[in-house]
Amino acid sequence: MTNVDLVELTLQTKKFTAMIVEDERVTNELLASNFKNFFKSVDAFLGAQEALEAYKKTQPDILFADLIMPNMDGIEFIRQIRQINPSQIIIVVSASNDIDKISASIELGVNSFIQKPIDTKKIIEMLQSVVALLKKRQKQETKIFSISLPLDIYYLVDESARAESISKNAMIIRALRQFYNL
Repeated sequence: MTNVDLVELTLQTKKFTAMIVEDERVTNELLASNFKNFFKSVDAFLGAQEALEAYKKTQPDILFADLIMPNMDGIEFIRQIRQINPSQIIIVVSASNDIDKISASIELGVNSFIQKPIDTKKIIEMLQSVVALLKKRQKQETKIFSISLPLDIYYLVDESARAESISKNAMIIRALRQFYNL
């Protein structure tokens, strides 16, 4: 394993929420217990239907799902999640060797697949990848951020920005920081 700064990784992952959908009680409790060290909050469910209802309300940043579950299996669960949120980060955690189910999960665009029994090294690598992906998404969202200002305020911002040789966005950010005392 590469030299990983777990403190730094935890500082990054603590910004995000997670949901676990695992029907095996012991594994569910183990994952929830471990992930509570890494995420801001962790909701754990033993069934996909119950998790789906909760998902509609909470929409966590990261979703961990088993493939083999009674009633609604992981594939159907992931399919329904993708209909709600096509860009949801989904990590499959499964002991399944069923190539059809694994292929179906890949076709549904899961972000990662962790084979049970769970290896700590794989979890850390996955967390690093998820943090990198979430940072990239936030950066893209920031790039497309725009704000509409009344014309008179726009001219004040433009004049101030030119006087200080900084961008209008920097001037707006400065004003927002002052307003919110950041």
